[in-house]
Amino acid sequence: MHAIAHYRNEFISYLELATKTKEPVNLYEPITYILGLGGKRLRPVLVLMATDIFGSDYKKAFDAALAIEIFHNFSLVHDDIMDDAPLRRGKATVHEKWDINTGILSGDAMLISAYQLFENYDGETFRALAKLFSKTALEVCEGQQYDVDFETRDDVILAEYLKMIEFKTAVLVAAALKMGGIVAGATVYEQDVLYEFGRNLGIAFQLQDDYLDAFGDPKTFGKQVGGDIIENKKTFLYLKALELGSTDQKNELFDLFSIQPQDPTHKISAIKHIFETTGACENTQQEIEKYTNKAFEVLNRLSISEEKKEVLRIFGKNLMSRKV
Repeated sequence: MHAIAHYRNEFISYLELATKTKEPVNLYEPITYILGLGGKRLRPVLVLMATDIFGSDYKKAFDAALAIEIFHNFSLVHDDIMDDAPLRRGKATVHEKWDINTGILSGDAMLISAYQLFENYDGETFRALAKLFSKTALEVCEGQQYDVDFETRDDVILAEYLKMIEFKTAVLVAAALKMGGIVAGATVYEQDVLYEFGRNLGIAFQLQDDYLDAFGDPKTFGKQVGGDIIENKKTFLYLKALELGSTDQKNELFDLFSIQPQDPTHKISAIKHIFETTGACENTQQEIEKYTNKAFEVLNRLSISEEKKEVLRIFGKNLMSRKV
C-alpha cells in the first residue's frame, strides 16, 4: 500500500495525459476546464486504493478511476446549472464562464466519455463495471431529483433526506470502492463490504459538506458559503432545527425559507443563528461521527491486514476533518 497522496498524484498525472482539448474546442474546453479545477479526487483515489488493497496493480484501475471522476464532474456541471451556482472550487462554474447550453452539451459528452472508458476492460470485468456504473448513475439522478423536489416541500422528514444524500452522493463513493474490488478480482462478498464502507463514509461526507456549506470558511470552502440556505435546501441542519427548535424558532425558520431577498446576507446569518441555538449544529456533527464510525466498523468484516484497514481509516478521518 502507498500513502494517499501517492494515489492522488498518480491519478492526476494520468488525468492530465488522458484529457486534452480537441475539436470542437467549444465542446471539449469546458471539460478540460472543470476537470482541471482540482478538488479532492476522493472517488478516483478510492478506486485505486481498493484495487491495491487486494494485491492487484492499482494502475490497472486508472480507466475506472477516470470514469468515476469524469462522471462526478459531469454531475457537478449539471447541478451547478440547476442551482444557478456561480462558483465551483473557487472558480466560475462552466455555465457562468461559457453559457448554459455549453454546460449541458459538454456535460452530456462527459457522461458518454465516462462510459467509453469501461471498454478498455475485458469480458466479465467490463460487464461488472458497466452494470455497477449504470445502476449508480441512475441513483445519482434520482437523488438529484429528490433534492430538487424537497426545495418546494414543507413536509420533508429526516429519513427522506438521508435517502436523498445516499443516492446523490454516497452511492458514487461506494461504487468507487467496489470498482476497485472488481478490477482487482476480489470476491463478490469483499466487493459488497467495500461498497457498504463507502456508502456510510459517503453519507458522513455529505453531512459534512452540508455543515461546511453553512459554517465553512469562504477562503477554503471553494463554493458560495450559505448556498444551500439561499436555495432553500432542506438539509440535515434545517430538519434538525425544526425537530429541536421552539415554536417561535420553527416559525422564523419557515418565514426565512419563504423569502428570496436580493441580498441574502441577513437571511443566511439569521438561519445560521437558528441552527446554532437549536442544537442542530451539534447534532449534525454527532451524525457525521456516527456514520464515520459505522463505516469503520464495516472494515472488520474484510479479511485484509490491519495495515490496509488503517489506510482506509486514515482516509476517512482526513475526510471528516476537512475544511474544504
